[in-house]
Amino acid sequence: MVGRSKAKAKTVGRLMAIGDIHGCPDELEALLGGIKATRGDTVVMVGDYVDRGPSARDVIDLLLDHERSTQADFVFLKGNHEDMMLSFLGHPGNYGESFLYNGGEATLDSYGIVNMYPDDALARIPASHMKFLARLGTSYLRAPYLFVHAGVMPALELEEQRVEDLLWIRQEFIFNPHRLDATVVFGHTPMRAVMLDLPYKIGIDTGLVYGGKLTCLDLTEGIAYQVGRGSRQVKKRPIALD
Repeated sequence: MVGRSKAKAKTVGRLMAIGDIHGCPDELEALLGGIKATRGDTVVMVGDYVDRGPSARDVIDLLLDHERSTQADFVFLKGNHEDMMLSFLGHPGNYGESFLYNGGEATLDSYGIVNMYPDDALARIPASHMKFLARLGTSYLRAPYLFVHAGVMPALELEEQRVEDLLWIRQEFIFNPHRLDATVVFGHTPMRAVMLDLPYKIGIDTGLVYGGKLTCLDLTEGIAYQVGRGSRQVKKRPIALD
């Protein structure tokens, strides 16, 4: 059984979701500037802020700064890469032994960590960043959408979902309908374009770190905002969510 966050009873403004960032702060900064989130807006980040890209540290700094300086509500979910990082550092999580081999060296390098050992890393990572990682949720329910990092086990009800699947599942979720009364918005599996399989799922990991794009999907107004790798130009287009 997995715990989840629910939206506040009274909500206004836009509901938006941003896909996997993977240590690419320049594109994230451009995208956040392009969407101009403000009071009443909710921005859901579906995880994988760290690993593979040039500066996970700058990504987390940027997210914390926007959370402090804007009047929008930010919801930060955990990705499998944050889970591996926490486990590597000796905190609750899984597969810490795989962290360095899945882009973790780039993450530690962004903190100026040369010796790739947990104790050395903990001494160099700011306390604010550790608190950020520790408070990441695994799901966010705001009808008619359920936000998770990777997906859900299709045959299980929401209360039966396992954190392992929310962070790691791929094909079994992507290629099958599920029984939940919600459209699942997810990242984790990079695709060339936003995946629309309505009413079941919407995939928003458009492969930024692999030379693709970073996507923000405005679910209220039906607009996709995107910025390509190495670019600062944010493009937007309508997207059918009916």
